[in-house]
Amino acid sequence: MVRTYVELFRRNPALARLLTGEFISGIGDWLYLVAILVVVYADSNSPVLLGIVGAARILPYVLLSVPAGIVADRFDRRMVLLVTDLARGLLMLVLAAAVIVDAPTTVIVAVSILAACFSTFFGPAIAALLPMLVDERDLGPANSAWATLDNVAFIIGPALAGILLATGGLEIAFLLNAVSFGIVAVVLWRLPVPRGAPVTTDAAGGPEREPDPGWRALVRPLAGPFILDSTTSIVGGALGVLTVVIAVDVLGAGEAGTGYLNAATGVGGVTAGVVGGALLARRLGVPLLLGGVAGGIGLAWLAVAGNLIVAMLAMAVAVAGLLLLDVVNTTLIQRIVPDALRGRAMGVLQTTSAVLYSLGSLAGPIIADAAGVGPVLVGSAVITAVGVAAALVMTRGRGEPGTVEPARVRLLEHPIFAGLPASRLEAAARQMVEMPMAAGDVIVRQGDPADRFYVVADGTAGVTQTPDGGGAEAHLRDLAAGDVFGEIGLLRRSPRTATVTATTPGMLLALDADAFHDLVGSGPGLSTRLLDLYRGAISRT
Repeated sequence: MVRTYVELFRRNPALARLLTGEFISGIGDWLYLVAILVVVYADSNSPVLLGIVGAARILPYVLLSVPAGIVADRFDRRMVLLVTDLARGLLMLVLAAAVIVDAPTTVIVAVSILAACFSTFFGPAIAALLPMLVDERDLGPANSAWATLDNVAFIIGPALAGILLATGGLEIAFLLNAVSFGIVAVVLWRLPVPRGAPVTTDAAGGPEREPDPGWRALVRPLAGPFILDSTTSIVGGALGVLTVVIAVDVLGAGEAGTGYLNAATGVGGVTAGVVGGALLARRLGVPLLLGGVAGGIGLAWLAVAGNLIVAMLAMAVAVAGLLLLDVVNTTLIQRIVPDALRGRAMGVLQTTSAVLYSLGSLAGPIIADAAGVGPVLVGSAVITAVGVAAALVMTRGRGEPGTVEPARVRLLEHPIFAGLPASRLEAAARQMVEMPMAAGDVIVRQGDPADRFYVVADGTAGVTQTPDGGGAEAHLRDLAAGDVFGEIGLLRRSPRTATVTATTPGMLLALDADAFHDLVGSGPGLSTRLLDLYRGAISRT
């Protein structure tokens, strides 16, 4: 299992540097979160204010996650992370200064909420950035490594905070977090990530941009991941709050029991991350099913646990399963959602996840008070199973890496697709439909709606065009094996601009409009290069 990560980082040193930087930043984040709660409670001595601060920190994720996803789709994702990390680092310095000068609690709370606003941009940006750094087959292990390091940071950060608080170095916690942001900013600045396609001009001399598939294009690919994320968020929210109730009221282990159960949570998260690296290198259906089974069994086991040791084991199993489901879900979204929409997809789920996690945190204790902790945990196991079953059905066959038939490799060999992720090209190649053609067949006709993109697998065809005002038909170019056509109407969402007629028998590979737009959104510059190809053909006539 560890070998999976070693090989991954050896193949991809840029990913290793990024995750190392984010791991250091994660330690600083957990260190900061403990420190800020201690500061607020020490200054106010008010549990109510402490709860308000906790709730207020969630609010930015509800309000700003979708805008954050839009930003991640429209700007250089590396720079989005860089700017937000620098902003949070500066805010940590402000908090350190506020503690040193004994500033009012309201100032400290306001700065912490502002820091949370910048934090909302992190999730959509890094989830959309990772597929630009790794091949599709490495997405699962990369996400699993990220989750593992985050859980290790969850263990180290609070422990470090405890040491600092015991020695009275509260302001040092904020300074260390600021340093951690500085470290990851340096990593991001030196990260070799594509900055996007060069901007070209259209026929009128204006800027020409990649087509935006639009929000509607998210409905189908996000349906399964949304259901899965919704179930894990509700269950995770309820489990997080019920940890205290289980330790104190059910097991009679007191506040120390709460600490032990939280430690089991960290261990379960690390275990899931390590194991998930090997599982996610293959098909997603297997780890999805295993995550559901582990989560369900762990929750049901926790419901009947009679002592602290058994409860800790059950908690570790449950958390491991739920975390594995989260990693599978992230990987699935990265594989099936076009690059142009990936930030928005993660922003939408970050919003709904925050809302539903809060709902689970609120509803779990209320239901437990009325019906008991056991029924809530068993019900959570059932909810998890239903969510996994729905996700398995709705995502069947999607997001799985695979092989491509040799005849379809022609799509991958065309120079127009140079620089695009091989995984996206393979996915598009698998979706192409074979269309035999006979000499004289009209493949597309000028003025007809554009519905497909074509690659000539075998044979030849001619491209002709009739002027808008009428007149003699002009021969534009000849097509042979490996040539592409049909892209202009799809890119411009306009009728066919020319007629293509087969001149010899042969075979075409056709890609429907939706799959074509998914491919166009999978990497920078594709639509521009296709349009340049079209212009070059016109200039040669």
